[in-house]
Amino acid sequence: MVKLRAKCVVVGDAAVGKSTLCQMFRSDGAVFQKNYTMNVGVELLEKSVSIPDTSDTVEFYIFDSAGREPFADACENMWKQPSVVCVVFDISSEVSFTSSGRWIDRLRSHCDGLHVPGVLVGNKSDLAVRREVDGAEARAWAQTHGLEYHETCAREIGQFEAPFLSLARAFHSLYQDQMQIVQSLV
Repeated sequence: MVKLRAKCVVVGDAAVGKSTLCQMFRSDGAVFQKNYTMNVGVELLEKSVSIPDTSDTVEFYIFDSAGREPFADACENMWKQPSVVCVVFDISSEVSFTSSGRWIDRLRSHCDGLHVPGVLVGNKSDLAVRREVDGAEARAWAQTHGLEYHETCAREIGQFEAPFLSLARAFHSLYQDQMQIVQSLV
């Protein structure tokens, strides 16, 4: 049994649902607040994820970052050397999707040139009638940036876990790759 620890940095424009996604994940769906106060810093959350078909777990330290530019600038020093990254946009806001490139570039500048697994999350899938971002376009964009793509509705049970499980699996896979390298040296 292995317990890994990973720093997960969550970014995206203001009001795309980052805090809701993180809170629902941490509480296993028990905490859905209808009204959130806009995050002006970084909220730190912790949650362990069991890796399917193993006895291993990944303990996430989730850095839920502010989405408004002045506050994000102040938070950026906490993004140093993330283990995994999560970029969130609102499927009913083309502007928030367009900003994803800027967010991933800012995050990657803190990765010291290392490959860091990540996901692009199209949130608010319950607003499909107001959709401005095509799912296929978002998936293609994610692929070109080395990210997995997930669409979620943070308020619905069974949807908010997928991006974090994907991140946990990717981080666990990196660990296994490193262990194989070490064992080949022995």
